[in-house]
Amino acid sequence: MPPVPGDTRRESSSARQEIVDLIPALRAFARTFYRNVTDADDLVQETLTKGLASIHQFEPGTSMKSWLFTIMRNTFYTKIKVAAREAPGAAECASARPAADPTQEWSARGREIAEAIQRLPTQQREVLMLIGVLGTSYEDAAEICGCAIGTIKSRLNRARLKLLEELGETSARSSVERAESHPVDSFGKHSVFG
Repeated sequence: MPPVPGDTRRESSSARQEIVDLIPALRAFARTFYRNVTDADDLVQETLTKGLASIHQFEPGTSMKSWLFTIMRNTFYTKIKVAAREAPGAAECASARPAADPTQEWSARGREIAEAIQRLPTQQREVLMLIGVLGTSYEDAAEICGCAIGTIKSRLNRARLKLLEELGETSARSSVERAESHPVDSFGKHSVFG
């Protein structure tokens, strides 16, 4: 039986609301691609624009979050390809940088962890943020990244090991014990070390 026009409108409205509800997760995922908040927000805006324009292509019953994360990931990689063809130096313009860095209230350990995460290879950082920070399932992460679940698990394991190495930790347990003994130093509500 074909859908009633009113039902389609209601489904579209529901999907749009779901997109709006996912904005915080999209912003967090965008920060895995860009350190600069403005660039990350631009990526979110472009993702939202593409998602809303293509809402009719979304298949009800599938994960809206995975669908939008896939759009974001593809948009980012397209931007990288385009940027490679642009004139060098445009992004390094002095007027594009803030006059003073904003103050950070993170602990020194929080900064160390954030910097270590940024130094990870893009694919490892992406999987670590999807699973360790955003709580995405292995299946959804595999769909978003366009690879097998085994590849996701491998990238996550390598990312965790690399972080431990970068932070001078001997094991994940010592890292967790250190965070528990210094609650101010913990890096958020999810443990990226498993």
